[in-house]
Amino acid sequence: MKLLRTLVSVLALLGGGTAWIATPVHAATAIVTLSPDTGPAGTSVTVTGTGFPKKSSGTISAGTATAAFKTSASGYFTAELVMPPTDEPALAVRATSGTASAAATFTYTYSSPSVTEEDPNLAPAPAPAPADPAPAPAVLRFGVGTPGGPLASAELDAVTALAGEAPSIILSYKDFNQAAPISELEAVRARGAQTLLTWEPWTWGGGTEQPAYSLDRIAAGDFDPYLRQWGQALAGWGHPVMLRFGHEMNGNWYPWSEQINGNGSGDYVAAWRHVHDVVASTGATNITWVWNPNVPYWGSIPLSGLYPGNAYVDAVALDGYNWGTSASWSSWQSPSQLFGDGLAQLRTLAPGKQILIAETASAEQGGSKADWNTALISYLAAQPDITAITWFHFNKETDWRINSSTASAQAFAAALAARPK
Repeated sequence: MKLLRTLVSVLALLGGGTAWIATPVHAATAIVTLSPDTGPAGTSVTVTGTGFPKKSSGTISAGTATAAFKTSASGYFTAELVMPPTDEPALAVRATSGTASAAATFTYTYSSPSVTEEDPNLAPAPAPAPADPAPAPAVLRFGVGTPGGPLASAELDAVTALAGEAPSIILSYKDFNQAAPISELEAVRARGAQTLLTWEPWTWGGGTEQPAYSLDRIAAGDFDPYLRQWGQALAGWGHPVMLRFGHEMNGNWYPWSEQINGNGSGDYVAAWRHVHDVVASTGATNITWVWNPNVPYWGSIPLSGLYPGNAYVDAVALDGYNWGTSASWSSWQSPSQLFGDGLAQLRTLAPGKQILIAETASAEQGGSKADWNTALISYLAAQPDITAITWFHFNKETDWRINSSTASAQAFAAALAARPK
């Protein structure tokens, strides 16, 4: 230490000023986890990583198996790796991106050899205790949105035929110029389904700059009479309804984004809480309040500043689409690449809340939509806190429909039929 102080003093004299000693900056620690982390050769493992370089590419390796991955804007990734055969009892699964590297251990399991002869000198083994019944798996509900909405019976019947089952959730949209759609809610209930009602604070077709619907005006009470009308109508109807107010708020394509329309940081939470409290004051206890961002992307607003708090939210949701190569800026994404980061953030923000995939679909361009459909249902059904998938059955920016091809429709129906029920 004395030598160090002497050197610092000399440097200060030579430099004619203060001597500075650089303090090392510690990068985030890279971590990987495996699910599952045990099994036989051929097991498909989901590898999840955090703390890696942001928006970078990397490689996962385990013995002779490799897989590529890309990290998100937060340094997160998820990818699939099939474990190779080996004589070793375990293998390290290592993820590397640039100078960051982390590993986790996968342990192999093997069947014990069967006993073909009994040893007469051994006492008979006691009868095994009856196993506890396995818990019933959570059922992943199937929902749909169609161009005609809840009253388009022919569209909903066609989807039922395509999917091999009737949707139990029907997606609906209303702007701030429309009354609570009680007749639509009742039509959905008559089908044995429930409405996921999207409530959008703007005028449809008016563009993203609509100062009349700025978030601070909503929070200030300018729309309270209208909010109370909705609350009273829904309370009077009295049946369960899921209400998602101001969805995809972390993007910049709706006027309730904090990035546009004169809005600022904190405005969305203030508006949400005000809308919630005014509607709740009417006695509308039959509402499930669904907070629903878009899947996070580079440049999106951080979710942590947009979450209203557990007391104001009953369920959380994500919207996410596999655009494939249908747009100049897009590329093919697996279900885990599309949803993994957002799901992790939702579980951190709202632990214990049920999660819905409120809008999703895939393009045909860039990969196999049929395989994507199969992988999506399997991926979501394996996560018990995800309770629903709602398919966006529209031919819009691209052909998102279930039956954009025969292969897509057949794979979707087969995947639904195969999920745990």
